[in-house]
Amino acid sequence: MSGGETIVFVHGSGDSSRIWRHVISYLSEFNCVALDLPGHGTRIESPGPQRMSVADYAQDVSQQLEQRDLSGICLAGHSLGGAIALYMAVHFPSQVASLALIGTGARLRVAPQLLEMASGDPEKATGKLAEMGISLEDSSKAAEEYQREERAPLAGPGTLYRDLAACDAFDMMADLDRIQQPAIIITGEQDRMTPPKYALYLRDHLANSTLAMIPNSGHFVPYEQPEAVAAALASWLPRG
Repeated sequence: MSGGETIVFVHGSGDSSRIWRHVISYLSEFNCVALDLPGHGTRIESPGPQRMSVADYAQDVSQQLEQRDLSGICLAGHSLGGAIALYMAVHFPSQVASLALIGTGARLRVAPQLLEMASGDPEKATGKLAEMGISLEDSSKAAEEYQREERAPLAGPGTLYRDLAACDAFDMMADLDRIQQPAIIITGEQDRMTPPKYALYLRDHLANSTLAMIPNSGHFVPYEQPEAVAAALASWLPRG
């Protein structure tokens, strides 16, 4: 399939493919596929190794694409999913024709306190992530709603910590010049986890990139502003 005909979505840390369902509802003119990483969503019973890097997750996504006979796709990733997309653009270039990098960065350091919380009290860490991930206006109430809607079923035991540890070790700042695929960079203007400066860095260091800033949204922009995310994608991608 040619780039633009199929969009494959990859979720972020501790999340699942459900995060994309509203975005996909606005993209009826495209073939859309939302994947679950090992230990997430429909794959909770298949957690994979105790520790996985972004490279390991990328290998899993590559295998899922092979199983579905998909290549030359637009790979859309949120947060950890965006890190996976960047890695795949370099290491699996035949599978990835274009990139949609959503709420992500070339480096994704995680606060040590959050990593410790994810290891010792993952439920508390999940709540903290939800609160930090929603835009500033009424974030506590919105975070509770987000958790009810998006976090069932939860990622498997130990998975959130594994995801965050993979993010913390991820760094492709020195490799962005190896990425030649066109990319759209989408970020919430109120993102406190991967703030807009991360998106600006990607725009300035990717050879063929476009930036879309989404107002009234935080890190979980696919959840808060799905129509705006879909509109940005639809206006940028070629129709099949």
